[in-house]
Amino acid sequence: MKKNVKFRFDPEKLTYERIENTFSNVLKKIINNVLLSLLLAVVLFFLFSYFVESPKEEKLKKENYQMALQYEILKKQAAELQEVIDDLQERDDNLYRVVFLADPIPLSVRKGSIGGVNRYENLMGMTNSEIMISTTKQLDQLSKEVYLQSKSYDEIVELARNKETMLKHLPAIQPVLNKDLTRVASGYGRRIDPIYRTVKMHEGMDFTAPTGTDVFATADGEVVFVGWQRGYGNLLKIDHGYGYETRYAHLHGFAQGIRKGKKVSRGDVIAYVGNTGKSTGPHLHYEVRFKGVPQNPHNYYFLDLSPEEYDLMVQLSNNAGQLLD
Repeated sequence: MKKNVKFRFDPEKLTYERIENTFSNVLKKIINNVLLSLLLAVVLFFLFSYFVESPKEEKLKKENYQMALQYEILKKQAAELQEVIDDLQERDDNLYRVVFLADPIPLSVRKGSIGGVNRYENLMGMTNSEIMISTTKQLDQLSKEVYLQSKSYDEIVELARNKETMLKHLPAIQPVLNKDLTRVASGYGRRIDPIYRTVKMHEGMDFTAPTGTDVFATADGEVVFVGWQRGYGNLLKIDHGYGYETRYAHLHGFAQGIRKGKKVSRGDVIAYVGNTGKSTGPHLHYEVRFKGVPQNPHNYYFLDLSPEEYDLMVQLSNNAGQLLD
């Protein structure tokens, strides 16, 4: 059998030289072929790993995609629920709580942050951690606002149950007999002081009446002050609860049995018209205060006047009229 004889061209001598198949040459060839095969295998492995996913990786990638999609759906639903809750909160603060004379819940309480700096630390570093944390925060905020709204409705229900009692404690009649409305001297607002002749705030309503005319409690409550006070003269204060207080000033005297701590009902005679304190003639100075803030008394005669009489009362009280204190 003939052996394959190989030659190598020598460009300097321009001749062919026979290549001897020595052991070292054969070994070099084997080593070169092995290294080349290993290099090719490594390249193919990395290319395969990078461009071709394993079934497990493909499954995990699909699950991650579905999870991210589900979080996006939850985020959208949470945003829609937030709109509903915001509407409920607005109605609660501006309608229900107004009707029952309850303070609105501060926005800082409703929207306040949820405690815990590291509350969502366990979600950090995970796949899609950003969307998971934001969605979880949103759901936690919704849970808090729903809880607060639920507690608010519990309070409103309790106030509704006590509505009849509350109405009895709401100032709702005139403090003197005044069916023909001829006793309105001056109303609430900025007026010229009859003594100092300067513009000042008149925080109540003046009713002219002869000395000794009966003065009535305008709602159920408890007498909290009976005595003399500078400017007011003889003064009587009634705490009606629910944030309301009424004041009756320049009195000639107090009805029998009237003292601090005395419980009174709407329509009870509590005092008598007089001309004490800073006063220029016999009259009653009447004030209504809600949580310490003076209110316009003409808004609190709804049990005493017809709609037509109420309109006339508003016109008369808005007129500067005759200021007597």
